[in-house]
Amino acid sequence: METVAKKAVTTSRTSIQNILFLTDFSDSSEAALPFAVAIARGSGAMIHALHVLQPEAITYATPETVALALDAQDENARLEMDRLNGQLAGTAHEVSVVRSVGVWEAVEEAIRSTAADLLVIGTHGRTGAQKLLFGSVAENIFRQSHVPVLTIGPGVRGGAHGAGRFRTVLYATDFTAHSLAAAPYAISLAQENEARLILFHASKEPDGGADLQASAALEYATRQLEKIGAQDHGRWIRRTVMLGESEPAEKILEAARENHADLIVLGVRNVGKHAGAATHLGRAVAHKIVAHAHCPVLTVRG
Repeated sequence: METVAKKAVTTSRTSIQNILFLTDFSDSSEAALPFAVAIARGSGAMIHALHVLQPEAITYATPETVALALDAQDENARLEMDRLNGQLAGTAHEVSVVRSVGVWEAVEEAIRSTAADLLVIGTHGRTGAQKLLFGSVAENIFRQSHVPVLTIGPGVRGGAHGAGRFRTVLYATDFTAHSLAAAPYAISLAQENEARLILFHASKEPDGGADLQASAALEYATRQLEKIGAQDHGRWIRRTVMLGESEPAEKILEAARENHADLIVLGVRNVGKHAGAATHLGRAVAHKIVAHAHCPVLTVRG
């Protein structure tokens, strides 16, 4: 089992100069747009808005009907991007539409060509049977992207973007290497926003719930949290350990609600070529949090 590094996590201030905003023109994308705009204006960054056109299955198609369908798809995308141009007025931006068999392939190229520091994406938050059938485009992206991804799920309330500033940041960790990759971002964002930072660990109680085992687990988790951001001793850091019967995702969501967090930060595992399988695992903690959080979730691939 991977455990926390012995050294304290070191941090440097984050710098956001280019934001890649992925849109499919849905209500989910509309909900994510204000966050991209607020962060861009707050950091002086440029927004690169991207829409990916994917092939559509056309039954009994002839060359003529295929051409007509492609033309209609192009025209609809052009009209939607014209509307998006208007919404982005006053913010440095560019919009582009690309054709690609897969969304991730187009996003990966856009990350490279725009030198993106941050991705912003809205998600429908599919869970259960829907996720099993269709997977999650957002999760497929945040598990493969080498730059942080800010995901706006269906539970995020309108007007919650706070002009691009965060007042309470909840960083959840299980002390594995991929989880710890997100710590510098959580600490840096809290510093930049003069926000309260909650370092949070949740796990199941030891088998049998023995008092001695539970006490040891609490002590271990507390020591590990103290190592994270140990160079920052300000009162704005709060360390919390929670043991219980419920799943970690539920505990993290509960802690975020109770502490009125407006940003959750998570480290996610690098699944490489197996991203498709990962998005179909119904018990994936990160996806559960993104799908049900009342605030944006920043994921950092470890």
